[in-house]
Amino acid sequence: MFQNKKIEIACFNLESALIAQKAGADRVELCADISVGGTTPTIEIIQQAREHLTIDFYVMIRPRGGNFVYSEVEFEQMKSEIETIKKLGVNGFVFGILNEDKTINIEQNKVLVELAKPFSSTFHRAFDEVSDYKKSLEDIISCGFSNILTSGTFPNVMEGKEVLKQLVIQANNRIEIMPGGGLRSTNISELNKMVNANWYHSSAITDGNEIANLEEIIQLKKKL
Repeated sequence: MFQNKKIEIACFNLESALIAQKAGADRVELCADISVGGTTPTIEIIQQAREHLTIDFYVMIRPRGGNFVYSEVEFEQMKSEIETIKKLGVNGFVFGILNEDKTINIEQNKVLVELAKPFSSTFHRAFDEVSDYKKSLEDIISCGFSNILTSGTFPNVMEGKEVLKQLVIQANNRIEIMPGGGLRSTNISELNKMVNANWYHSSAITDGNEIANLEEIIQLKKKL
């Protein structure tokens, strides 16, 4: 059976988002500050993205770099950002909150998922820090997330491919497991053969700057 595999591109600026669209990406994850792995982008960038993009884009909600345990003030900030950004015509949100013991903070995540509705929510790579990935997967499903972005709890997708394969099997179409982290056109075919996910995620940055590479995105699509 032919499956329509899809690519999401992590974009840290508007230029990358436009390149992703031009290259045929299926979705953009819009964030700021590549040095810490992404934070909430500015309202201005989100508005510009909506103006120029016809493909879907999800917005990261993350008040700072560092760990994924948030203070009450930070949690309130995340809620307020979702409420504001919802009105800008985005298609979904990306966030993830853990407890101190590396378990999923079910209560806080549920609040944000509810707040984000009717838009989808992706649980981001905070997942790669969890203590028990099988239980965490069930907890995330119970919170109402639509996707999990993960490198399989390892530093990159190729090291985590065994776990990614297990996650796809365990998820059993209840949630999308989206491999991301070190994903490139050079390894996507091999990874897809083993993991067989529906969505894949890459920044498509190939030369050390913060701009997505048009040809790399075309190749990612082609090799799926």
